[in-house]
Amino acid sequence: MKQLYMITGVLVLLLAACGPSEPATLTVMTHDSFAVSEEVVAAFEEAHNAQVEFLKVGDAGAATNQAVLAAGNPLADVFYGVDNTFLSRALDGEVFEVYESPLLEVIPDEFELDAEHRALPVNWGDVCLNYDKAYFTEAGLAPPSDLDDLLEPEYAGLLAVENPATSSPGLSFLLATIGRYGEDGYLDYWQGLLDNDVLVVNDWETAYYEAFSRWGGERPIVVSYASSPPAEVIFAEEPIDEPPTAAVVSDESCFRQIEFVGILAGTEQRALAEAWVDFMLSTTFQEDMPLQAEFVDYLAVPEVTAFVPPADIAANREAWIAAWTETVLR
Repeated sequence: MKQLYMITGVLVLLLAACGPSEPATLTVMTHDSFAVSEEVVAAFEEAHNAQVEFLKVGDAGAATNQAVLAAGNPLADVFYGVDNTFLSRALDGEVFEVYESPLLEVIPDEFELDAEHRALPVNWGDVCLNYDKAYFTEAGLAPPSDLDDLLEPEYAGLLAVENPATSSPGLSFLLATIGRYGEDGYLDYWQGLLDNDVLVVNDWETAYYEAFSRWGGERPIVVSYASSPPAEVIFAEEPIDEPPTAAVVSDESCFRQIEFVGILAGTEQRALAEAWVDFMLSTTFQEDMPLQAEFVDYLAVPEVTAFVPPADIAANREAWIAAWTETVLR
């Protein structure tokens, strides 16, 4: 036992003599909407002697496509933001390495959609219609309360949506219409939107910050998130008392997204990547997500979301998108 203590002492002295090593760089690829506080990232960096760099590559759909194109020669070490609408594309593209985090045991089974543990669920949210309150007040028009309202003539030219081929919320909204109207009825619904002058753009950033009237555009209804109204309060440049927008959360008007994180195949920072995945599933990271009082006060949560089984999404997504493209963009 005395000899063991002596060897340990020598190792400690050697480590002290060498001094701290240079931090390793971990690159996390994600979508443009990703946000985490500097303090939380700094805590991870200090705990793991690391420097974390974030590579934002567009909407979650575009990010997934880039990850698939770079499979085996990744642009980053970790990818966060692929959701249940595009998950099978990432898994079929062999984007991720298997990692069974010990924190999986605290995650409800309903969120674990990959039995092989390549993509691990981090959070969920609802994709819903959002509307600009001021527009409808000034126009003397009742805001939409249901998907069916968008087919009425008084809402002509008011809606902006994202292309489901390139946008995760766009695909979520397409799936909401499939869940609501069925495979036999969703294209008829979209034909109705087309007849009512729907605007289609490529990504959420363009829809929300360019087309949406809240931010200077001409469309007072946009496909976004149920969390967007409280986010308007939390991130307002000047303090505001209530959101200037609201979400439509009537039954089967929203689609629930689950977002996943995974270690990109071919990473040279496997151990650090595992630590980051564990970190995103930890209480420290989870509590940093927007649960401020404003978020709780102003978040509207749908009681019944439109549902499409994950297996059906995987089997039919490309065919559904192709049919939508033929109907809406032909």
